[in-house]
Amino acid sequence: MKNWLILFTLISTQVFAQTKPLQQVNTPRDEQAPVISPDGKMLFLTVANHPDNVGGTKDPGDIWIALRTPDGWTAPVHGGTVLNNRGYNAVAGLSRSGNELFLLNHYTTTGEPATTQGIAVSMRSSTGWTHPKNLTIPYFRNKSDHFSGQWHEDLQAFVFAAESYNTLGAEDLYITFYLEGRWSEPIHLGNLVNTEFQEMSPSLSSDGRQLFFASNGRRGGSGSFDIYMSERLDDTWKNWSIPVNMGPSINTDGRELYFRKFDDAQIALYTSTSNSDGYGDIRIFQENLPEVQRVDTLLKITERKRTYQDTVKLVRIFGKVTDAKAGNGIPARITFRSDASYEVTASASGSYSLQIPSTRIYSIEVDNKGYINLAERLDIHTFELAALEMNFKLQAIAVGATVNLKSVLFAQGTTELLDESYPELNVVVDFLNANPRVEIELEGHTDNRGDRVKNVLLSQQRVDRIKSYLVSKGVSAKRIRGKGYGGSRPVASNDTEEARKLNRRVEFRILKN
Repeated sequence: MKNWLILFTLISTQVFAQTKPLQQVNTPRDEQAPVISPDGKMLFLTVANHPDNVGGTKDPGDIWIALRTPDGWTAPVHGGTVLNNRGYNAVAGLSRSGNELFLLNHYTTTGEPATTQGIAVSMRSSTGWTHPKNLTIPYFRNKSDHFSGQWHEDLQAFVFAAESYNTLGAEDLYITFYLEGRWSEPIHLGNLVNTEFQEMSPSLSSDGRQLFFASNGRRGGSGSFDIYMSERLDDTWKNWSIPVNMGPSINTDGRELYFRKFDDAQIALYTSTSNSDGYGDIRIFQENLPEVQRVDTLLKITERKRTYQDTVKLVRIFGKVTDAKAGNGIPARITFRSDASYEVTASASGSYSLQIPSTRIYSIEVDNKGYINLAERLDIHTFELAALEMNFKLQAIAVGATVNLKSVLFAQGTTELLDESYPELNVVVDFLNANPRVEIELEGHTDNRGDRVKNVLLSQQRVDRIKSYLVSKGVSAKRIRGKGYGGSRPVASNDTEEARKLNRRVEFRILKN
């Protein structure tokens, strides 16, 4: 028998003033990672896929700068080629003097993205900012395409989100300290803050006691990513209070990220896709900043030995795998991935059944030698089901066979892949690696709204983005062709929004087997 004491924190939802967008700063593009200088006069932000970025509309993000005037913020201007390259660029924070700028990712002298990983620092000079100096953090590793974090000047620490050595699922939260001229090994912030899903864009309060972050791995959230707060319980940086949702004044049915309080300026900033001018807009509130209240009474819990069934509710998944053309049952391996992998093999008749934890989000892969791998997504994280039937149809590998990549999605009007795209793209990588003679053509399609020429160009750029990702995973570029068709090949009418959704798609077609 063990007794545990758990500290709860509360956020009073009525303490928030109505938030509002920074209209002078926001653009039709995706604004990210807002940071205000210590003197409150400069706003650094990252803008993705802007035509004025170093890499143009294919650039994942450049640093832009807005200035504060008596009338508000100016429109942001591009931060220049010293702070920006063709990779992802963002500001993590500044020194107290404002003369040191801490930057996400490493830099090269050529302007191309670096092959090493970490953060960099640039110094203010009489002519602007110096070329960033790369900083080496021991055992730093990020396998994700996403990288976010905050430099905390008072703590001399960098808190960040990455997919690293001991990550539970996708991105987890870590912290590293700059002590006596060297960086510490990153500390994983523990399994109460981190989940098997994604934790992103962390920041700390000025005293380092409160942690703010975005997550898509918690029940009861309003949208795809919500902002949460947790309070640090000791100096190990591994023990935290149960994270609390920041409430409807901030979180919406959209995607909220990059929450950060600036106590000197008495404001807080974050980004939201709700009612956005682009994919993500910066929002601000200046009154009644959130107050965290610690509950006086601690909850005493008595622990007993429990079985797996006591602690985790299970759902039975069952169904049949069939040949898409002939309709007969076929054997196949079916893998459900979440915090762990759960695998079952369908019988010769195609039937299968297994039990997996309920109330989670799963990526599913169905494969059989001689057939095209199938990717699906199962979201039951808000349900507690007893049983669920799922049937799968596999296409035989044959020239002309076409697969609709249903989960491969882009930010509106851009070439930025949404997070939920990568599991299905990784299934395509697995398929091509398992079938080295197969060659494919990626096909991009839009609906018929807007300018026809621009639709063709956008669909081609999206196909190129997917090809680049597959090649980055080791697939030979010679095996992949790509063509954007715009709205010229609809599979449904364009009379309704539901029909237009069917026309906005990415497919691949087998050219050679």
